[in-house]
Amino acid sequence: MRLGRLSSHAPCPCDSGQTYVDCCGPWHAGLAQGLHAPTPETLMRSRYSAYVLGLIDYLLATWHPATAPGELELPPLKWLGLEVRLAQASADAGVVEFVARCRENGRAQRMHETSRFVREQGRWYYVDGIIELQA
Repeated sequence: MRLGRLSSHAPCPCDSGQTYVDCCGPWHAGLAQGLHAPTPETLMRSRYSAYVLGLIDYLLATWHPATAPGELELPPLKWLGLEVRLAQASADAGVVEFVARCRENGRAQRMHETSRFVREQGRWYYVDGIIELQA
Protein backbone atom coordinates (compact mmCIF):
# COMPACT_ATOMS: atom_id res chain seq x y z
CA MET A 1 0.00 0.00 0.00
CA ARG A 2 1.48 3.35 -0.98
CA LEU A 3 0.45 6.87 -0.06
CA GLY A 4 -0.97 7.65 -3.51
CA ARG A 5 -3.32 4.66 -3.34
CA LEU A 6 -5.16 5.60 -0.16
CA SER A 7 -8.55 7.13 -0.74
CA SER A 8 -9.77 9.92 1.50
CA HIS A 9 -12.03 7.40 3.26
CA ALA A 10 -9.41 4.67 3.70
CA PRO A 11 -8.88 3.53 7.29
CA CYS A 12 -5.60 4.65 8.78
CA PRO A 13 -2.97 1.88 8.78
CA CYS A 14 -2.29 2.55 12.48
CA ASP A 15 -5.65 0.99 13.47
CA SER A 16 -6.86 4.11 15.29
CA GLY A 17 -10.36 3.67 13.87
CA GLN A 18 -10.07 6.98 11.99
CA THR A 19 -9.55 7.60 8.31
CA TYR A 20 -6.00 8.16 7.10
CA VAL A 21 -6.72 11.82 6.23
CA ASP A 22 -8.00 12.43 9.78
CA CYS A 23 -5.23 10.50 11.55
CA CYS A 24 -1.67 10.03 10.26
CA GLY A 25 -2.10 11.68 6.87
CA PRO A 26 -1.79 15.27 8.15
CA TRP A 27 1.51 14.49 9.91
CA HIS A 28 2.94 12.80 6.80
CA ALA A 29 1.82 15.60 4.48
CA GLY A 30 2.52 18.45 6.88
CA LEU A 31 6.08 17.64 7.88
CA ALA A 32 7.51 19.95 5.21
CA GLN A 33 5.27 22.78 6.48
CA GLY A 34 6.38 22.30 10.07
CA LEU A 35 3.37 20.31 11.28
CA HIS A 36 4.51 17.74 13.82
CA ALA A 37 2.77 15.01 15.77
CA PRO A 38 1.71 16.52 19.11
CA THR A 39 2.30 13.48 21.37
CA PRO A 40 4.58 10.45 21.51
CA GLU A 41 1.63 8.15 20.73
CA THR A 42 0.63 10.21 17.70
CA LEU A 43 4.21 10.18 16.46
CA MET A 44 4.52 6.43 17.01
CA ARG A 45 1.26 5.78 15.15
CA SER A 46 2.36 8.01 12.26
CA ARG A 47 5.70 6.20 12.13
CA TYR A 48 3.94 2.81 12.01
CA SER A 49 1.79 4.10 9.14
CA ALA A 50 4.95 5.38 7.44
CA TYR A 51 6.43 1.88 7.63
CA VAL A 52 3.24 0.46 6.09
CA LEU A 53 3.28 3.06 3.31
CA GLY A 54 7.05 3.01 2.71
CA LEU A 55 7.61 6.66 3.69
CA ILE A 56 11.34 6.44 4.42
CA ASP A 57 11.86 10.23 4.42
CA TYR A 58 9.23 10.64 7.14
CA LEU A 59 10.78 7.90 9.25
CA LEU A 60 14.24 9.46 9.04
CA ALA A 61 12.92 12.98 9.70
CA THR A 62 11.12 11.88 12.87
CA TRP A 63 14.08 9.89 14.25
CA HIS A 64 16.25 11.78 16.75
CA PRO A 65 19.50 12.84 15.02
CA ALA A 66 21.61 11.26 17.79
CA THR A 67 20.24 7.76 17.11
CA ALA A 68 18.97 7.92 13.52
CA PRO A 69 20.55 5.68 10.92
CA GLY A 70 22.11 7.52 8.01
CA GLU A 71 20.03 5.48 5.59
CA LEU A 72 17.05 3.21 5.97
CA GLU A 73 15.99 0.27 3.87
CA LEU A 74 12.65 -1.29 4.68
CA PRO A 75 12.46 -5.09 4.79
CA PRO A 76 9.78 -6.77 2.64
CA LEU A 77 7.18 -7.09 5.40
CA LYS A 78 3.42 -6.97 5.14
CA TRP A 79 2.18 -5.02 8.14
CA LEU A 80 -1.06 -6.42 9.54
CA GLY A 81 -2.00 -4.32 12.55
CA LEU A 82 -1.04 -2.25 15.55
CA GLU A 83 -2.04 -2.36 19.20
CA VAL A 84 -0.92 0.43 21.52
CA ARG A 85 -0.59 -0.93 25.05
CA LEU A 86 0.78 2.10 26.90
CA ALA A 87 1.47 5.73 26.05
CA GLN A 88 2.93 8.16 28.57
CA ALA A 89 4.52 11.57 28.39
CA SER A 90 6.03 13.68 31.14
CA ALA A 91 7.61 17.03 30.34
CA ASP A 92 9.86 16.36 27.33
CA ALA A 93 10.10 12.55 27.56
CA GLY A 94 7.67 9.91 26.40
CA VAL A 95 7.26 6.15 26.21
CA VAL A 96 4.96 4.10 23.99
CA GLU A 97 4.60 0.34 24.29
CA PHE A 98 3.00 -1.39 21.33
CA VAL A 99 2.63 -4.65 19.46
CA ALA A 100 2.83 -4.59 15.66
CA ARG A 101 1.81 -7.65 13.68
CA CYS A 102 3.43 -8.44 10.35
CA ARG A 103 4.10 -11.21 7.89
CA GLU A 104 7.55 -11.94 6.46
CA ASN A 105 7.98 -14.62 3.81
CA GLY A 106 4.55 -15.99 4.72
CA ARG A 107 5.38 -16.28 8.43
CA ALA A 108 3.39 -14.28 10.96
CA GLN A 109 5.35 -12.30 13.54
CA ARG A 110 4.60 -9.96 16.39
CA MET A 111 6.97 -7.16 17.27
CA HIS A 112 6.57 -5.98 20.85
CA GLU A 113 8.42 -2.71 21.39
CA THR A 114 8.76 -0.16 24.14
CA SER A 115 9.85 3.04 22.40
CA ARG A 116 11.40 6.17 23.88
CA PHE A 117 10.61 9.65 22.60
CA VAL A 118 12.01 13.06 23.38
CA ARG A 119 10.64 16.55 22.72
CA GLU A 120 13.05 19.22 21.54
CA GLN A 121 11.98 22.73 20.60
CA GLY A 122 8.35 21.61 20.76
CA ARG A 123 8.81 18.66 18.40
CA TRP A 124 8.69 14.96 19.35
CA TYR A 125 11.33 12.54 18.03
CA TYR A 126 11.67 8.77 18.20
CA VAL A 127 14.88 7.94 20.09
CA ASP A 128 15.04 4.15 20.30
CA GLY A 129 13.20 1.10 21.51
CA ILE A 130 13.53 -2.26 23.13
CA ILE A 131 12.20 -4.83 20.68
CA GLU A 132 11.01 -8.35 21.33
CA LEU A 133 10.13 -10.40 18.24
CA GLN A 134 7.65 -13.23 18.63
CA ALA A 135 6.83 -15.80 15.96
